[in-house]
Amino acid sequence: MGVVKAVCTSNRKGIQKTAAESIRLVKDFGIEGDAHAGNWHRQVSLLSYEKIEEFKAKGIDLEDGAFGENIIVEGFDLRTLPLGTRFRIGDVLLELTQIGKECHAHCAIYHAVGDCIMPREGVFTIVLEGGTVRPGDEVEMIPPADQD
Repeated sequence: MGVVKAVCTSNRKGIQKTAAESIRLVKDFGIEGDAHAGNWHRQVSLLSYEKIEEFKAKGIDLEDGAFGENIIVEGFDLRTLPLGTRFRIGDVLLELTQIGKECHAHCAIYHAVGDCIMPREGVFTIVLEGGTVRPGDEVEMIPPADQD
């Protein structure tokens, strides 16, 4: 089991996100009010709490959402999981669709922080079942059917 450490949104792409008390996820869409929501394969981004802490250990103070992540999760090395992995967070069910991303140009996050770990460490999901997610919620990882 993992745990949600923070939930974050922004109304524009390529900028740092702001921590929220909760987020509402909509099936086949993403997070209400988030710039990345829509009918595509990167509706919700997840980033490992442990990887963020490793970055902070370099002496850089960061707020939750600094790398543009939607959900910070403790307990999993997300980038090592296979595509198709699912995450159950209360009523919400997410499915892993992409690991990392290509960063074509240094975004506002890179310029503000000096690096962005999202392209290396972040993962992206679609929303299979909607609901509300809050910090402190438990996260169950469900391996893809062919890897049970």
